[in-house]
Amino acid sequence: MYPPILNNKHDTLKLIIDKLGTAPNDFSDQFNVIKERKKRGEQWLAAGVLLLILYKSEKKASTEKETTGEFVFQLIKRSALVPQGGDLSCPGGILDPTFDRMLSRIIRCGLPPALKGDARRHASIRGNESFLHTSLFLANAMRESWEEIRLNPFNVDFLGPLPCYNLTLFTKTIFPVVGLVKQDKPYHLNGEVDKIIEIPVASFFKDYNYAIYSLEASDTLNNAGERQWEFPCLLHRDTDGEVEILWGATFNIIMSFLTIVFDLDFSLIKPTRVINRTLNESYLTGNTQR
Repeated sequence: MYPPILNNKHDTLKLIIDKLGTAPNDFSDQFNVIKERKKRGEQWLAAGVLLLILYKSEKKASTEKETTGEFVFQLIKRSALVPQGGDLSCPGGILDPTFDRMLSRIIRCGLPPALKGDARRHASIRGNESFLHTSLFLANAMRESWEEIRLNPFNVDFLGPLPCYNLTLFTKTIFPVVGLVKQDKPYHLNGEVDKIIEIPVASFFKDYNYAIYSLEASDTLNNAGERQWEFPCLLHRDTDGEVEILWGATFNIIMSFLTIVFDLDFSLIKPTRVINRTLNESYLTGNTQR
């Protein structure tokens, strides 16, 4: 059921901050697990990503000043040059421990002023270790977002962290943070990004948008024996008419957000449509021939 609170920008943002700020957070636990893995010689990476939310306003009529609008998730579509080309994801990337720690100190000092207000208060009362890890991955995600789409760090407000997500195929743990884009401004994309996709939050409360994504590994894809997988996904028709498929880690990160904030119960949704796709080797490596 569509949450009526989404019609009110101020109340929705307050709800997001309060829900994320009081939900369990595993950043410190997962960060320490990665440290132990590295001590054992395992190659395991940490990556911060930024789930961007924008309130898109539109005028009710050309003669009226009052506006209405809706919340959207701003995602990137990965270019064919990088692994997982064509997938939708949050901007972000691998942690740079030294540089991102330095940036996190600057962010904690208020420049840029992304970490502030009730969201900062919630993060700080979890304890010093948790607060430091939250600010570390916020800095990591904001740096990567600047590199990928030139997201102005002064145009983002931190709303809270989400539970970590482990990628076994890529031996990586994702540390998601949620950010509000304060003003709707154009982005400048680097070669890793094909385009920006905006999916209304309301789309996730309409059962007919969901489907099953059936993936089959091609003969050229080196895999561990499994040839076919099925995942839940969300279908979104973009402004250019192309149908985009949201699945995998980013789908799960958004569903985690919707469950925590709006109590969305995905188990009640029973997709019937099936979308078939064959994965080839370039999905893991990127198109190295371009």
